[in-house]
Amino acid sequence: MQLSPQFEKALIYATRIHGGQLRKKTRVPYVAHILGVAAIAMEYGANETEAIAALLHDAVEDCGGATRLRDIERKFGKDVARIVEGCTDTDQTPKPPWLERKKAYITHVRHAPIPTKLVSASDKLHNVRAILMDYRQEGERLWSRFNGGKQGALWYYRALVSAFSGKRVQPLVQEIDRTLTKLELLSNNGVRVRHPPAPNEAAT
Repeated sequence: MQLSPQFEKALIYATRIHGGQLRKKTRVPYVAHILGVAAIAMEYGANETEAIAALLHDAVEDCGGATRLRDIERKFGKDVARIVEGCTDTDQTPKPPWLERKKAYITHVRHAPIPTKLVSASDKLHNVRAILMDYRQEGERLWSRFNGGKQGALWYYRALVSAFSGKRVQPLVQEIDRTLTKLELLSNNGVRVRHPPAPNEAAT
């Protein structure tokens, strides 16, 4: 795939809006995540529109809501904006309760177009890889980062593996499944819980 100046424009745009952010409860610049997601998407066959959306996949949720989405559409087009919107957990402030959002997103992504699934699955693979790496260093303390705790995190990612479908995204989904299985085994003393239950409604 030959990348055009539009990709460079998106890279600069994403770097500027996420420039001062860190990954949750870490010292890792947030830009590392968006670069990682775009790289995964391209490794699994993304075209330039999808790669640009991967760079911008968190822009609406974390950096401006509906106003940001309109700006993305003006600068990068409707197709990019549509994918970014499809990857957005919520654009509301304050955000709805955690479990409510996650259940809604799982339902949404199950019926989403393939380009949205590709970018969303790239995001989730990067997240699960990062969680696995950090778990090896921090152990059970890691789960305090997550609103849903250990149970919620494992439930959410396992539910997404089931929700993602479509021939084009299957190699990517299989890699999420493999990585998540390693995390499940490591964090459950070698026991894999194939269908982890959802956390209770108290999670926010």
